[in-house]
Amino acid sequence: MTSPTSPTSPTSPTSPTGSSRTPRRITPGLAGAPTDVDVVVVGLGVTGAGVALDAASRGLRVLAVDAHDLAFGTSRFSSKLVHGGLRYLASGQVAIAHESAVERGILMETTAPHLTHPLPSLIPLGPGVSRPLGALAGAGLVGGDLLRRAARTSTDTLPRPRRLSAAETRQLAPPLRTEGLRGGLLGWDGQLEDDARLVTTIARTAADRGAAVHTHARVVAATGTSVQLRDELTGADLAVTCRTVVNAAGVWAGDLVDDVRLRPSRGTHLVLRPEALPHLAVAVFAPIPGETNRFVLVLPQPDGQLYVGLTDEPVDGPVPDVAEPTEVEIGFLLDVVSASFARPLRRSDVVGAFAGLRPLLDTSDGAGEGSTADLSRKHAVLTSPSGVVTIVGGKLTTYRRMAQDAVDAAVASAGLTAGPCVTATLPLLGAAPREALAEEAARADHPGRARLVRRYGADAGLVLDAALEASGWAADEVLAPIAPGHATVPTVWAELFFGITHEGAADVADLLDRRTRVGLVPADREVAVPAAQRALEVVAAHARQSGR
Repeated sequence: MTSPTSPTSPTSPTSPTGSSRTPRRITPGLAGAPTDVDVVVVGLGVTGAGVALDAASRGLRVLAVDAHDLAFGTSRFSSKLVHGGLRYLASGQVAIAHESAVERGILMETTAPHLTHPLPSLIPLGPGVSRPLGALAGAGLVGGDLLRRAARTSTDTLPRPRRLSAAETRQLAPPLRTEGLRGGLLGWDGQLEDDARLVTTIARTAADRGAAVHTHARVVAATGTSVQLRDELTGADLAVTCRTVVNAAGVWAGDLVDDVRLRPSRGTHLVLRPEALPHLAVAVFAPIPGETNRFVLVLPQPDGQLYVGLTDEPVDGPVPDVAEPTEVEIGFLLDVVSASFARPLRRSDVVGAFAGLRPLLDTSDGAGEGSTADLSRKHAVLTSPSGVVTIVGGKLTTYRRMAQDAVDAAVASAGLTAGPCVTATLPLLGAAPREALAEEAARADHPGRARLVRRYGADAGLVLDAALEASGWAADEVLAPIAPGHATVPTVWAELFFGITHEGAADVADLLDRRTRVGLVPADREVAVPAAQRALEVVAAHARQSGR
């Protein structure tokens, strides 16, 4: 077998990524942060990380900060889908639908093939879907395929949709309710390995392009040409001068500037074990009664869990650090999904739940009247009187275009000299052809190696080497699961060590809730906490012994 660190291996940091040097690292706290830059980016969700990468790749000096951590807010609480814009097409938002399809193609075929894969999606034609509604759904899939073609996304990446017989539908989704099942509609969309891993990889790529990326660094005050920062780990303050500030704080954007009015909406997902709906290998769209183009999705995940979502509920009052699902939303999701499956889901099937807040721009005259489901997902770039450029709205799939528009506006307003945007053709760290990575994973002589290939692509060798160096352990030890005897926690030690040494993780929450997603299931998180604590201690001790 080819070694994961061999120069000819797809998992080598020297081949698909095109660089043999050690990439720059993300830093927790403000140690070493620059005090004079071109651009300060506030917020390190997917949009902020994208802005940092876009600006750095244009040759600008960039400092990107977040009060908490990478992907702390909305970005880690998505459906983990790379949407092609079908829902927006159904509501007549053709431009947004096309933009979404284009950005999906860029992610899946150019920038992040290692973090995405095609997801077959099934609309079962059962009693809850009338024939007119089924015809409408079929027409929607055809429209979605036209979007794919317009975006020049290959059918090798996303096959064409088709109609299925009842027998084919049952074979793809054995747990479905069979009474009255007339068949199904099979479409394709993109799915992420993990949304927080995408954000982390974008941030790592920004750092590798020269951006200074610092987590646990809070903006206390900001104008268009300066920011006051506080290190949340040490309490130290830092003043930074800059030419422009980009506010990518998501639902907290209004805390930085006064002239941004948002109407956050809460999207809730449930986490189920695979045995709740056994042998389900395709996403299932369960129709919401009384709605013509809204569904509850059941989404199989790479580690075997199932996500069920999502809701769209307006949020009033102060924005919480972490949104909490309500029992009403949980009950709603269970009821809708149960109508499509032979075995009704029970509250006890729910082993975890999470909620994210969408930063929707409120452009209504009624100051918050109406449903947030009706608000446009189009993003907006706003420049405040103080010179701060704010990017709000949008969605995870279109983060790259949002970042491009924000940097364009910031460069124009500040009169900066910068190169053109190159992120549409710039692969993220670890990117490599999906087929080559699949072959490498299949050839792996250890399940831990295969897992690293799946989650880090061509950087799997870098992750392993960094873990070996940071821990002083043997390869078999860093490739072992962190919670032996708990099959529901497949995370390996190398992931924790790399999260600390290269990805800016400073504590247990950073490791379990964002660098890995163990924290989505409280019972799994509990058994993993000792491993995260030990990893932090091992890295710190080994660094002291090494004199670093």
